[in-house]
Amino acid sequence: MTAETLVLATSAVLLALGASGVLMRRNPVSMLMSIELMLNAGNLVLVLAARARGAVDGQAAALIVLVLAAAEAVIGLGIALALFRTRENVDVDGPAEIHG
Repeated sequence: MTAETLVLATSAVLLALGASGVLMRRNPVSMLMSIELMLNAGNLVLVLAARARGAVDGQAAALIVLVLAAAEAVIGLGIALALFRTRENVDVDGPAEIHG
C-alpha cells in the first residue's frame, strides 16, 4: 500500500465519519464537529494532489479552507451557545422555533 493510497483511504474514512455524524446527530455542536471532519478530509485530498503535482497551490487552498473552517466554527459555536442559554433542549430539527 503506497502513501497516496493510505492518505486517500484516511480521507475517505474521515469523510464517511463526518457525513454519518451530520446525518445522525441532532446536537448543533456535534454537527459542527462532523462538518470539521469533512473539511479536514477535503484538506487531506488537496494537500495530496498538490504533492503529487509538485505545486503549492493545493496547500495554499488547504490553508484557506482551514481559516474558513475556523471562522465557521466560531460563528456556529456562538449561535449554539446563544441557543443553549435560552433553551434547555436544543435540536436542529425544530427550525420553526428560531425566529429573527
